[in-house]
Amino acid sequence: MLNSELYSRNYKVTKNNNPTAKNKTAKLTTLTITRVALATAVICVLGPLSINLPISPVPISLGILGIFLAVYVNGWLYGTLSCMLYILIGFVGVPVFAGFTSGLTKLAGPTGGYIIGYIPLALIAGFFISKFEKKIPLHILGMVLGTLSCYLLGTLWLMISLKLDFSAALMAGVIPYIPADAVKMAIAVGLGIPVRSGIKKIGG
Repeated sequence: MLNSELYSRNYKVTKNNNPTAKNKTAKLTTLTITRVALATAVICVLGPLSINLPISPVPISLGILGIFLAVYVNGWLYGTLSCMLYILIGFVGVPVFAGFTSGLTKLAGPTGGYIIGYIPLALIAGFFISKFEKKIPLHILGMVLGTLSCYLLGTLWLMISLKLDFSAALMAGVIPYIPADAVKMAIAVGLGIPVRSGIKKIGG
């Protein structure tokens, strides 16, 4: 009994003083912070790049592509964190929203619902990408469902802001953007899968 207790105590001491374990934890923490920061930066770079359409107040933005890439790199949890940091950065005044805009006025405006809709988009797409690691059709399904959630929130917000009926809001904020968003999904799959595989190989 005494030998057993001594062994248990020695094991705990050895485990607690294991520099390899501590270094691994520190490495993972540093890597995670770096990945979140880089993914946030990518969204901030892509988010302002947009094309205005004469038929709608909603621009075609590369922000959704940035969200897709963030969840490929970071999974659903940290990908969503990168998305929320992006929104926070825009909220405090850095011009990272579509058309190099920012601030509460933009978030509360007609297109604000699409920006807030990035959060459920990241959660849903990230969940499918994380859960079904090598099943590309399910990655695409997750991105489609996530995009639909973004569309829904943005459309409802647009209806309230501009006093449109549902069909008019769909024509103004959803229908013209489906082809472009499909292309963004294809690009995200093409770029995201090899990047995610590379991160896995280095212990991410």
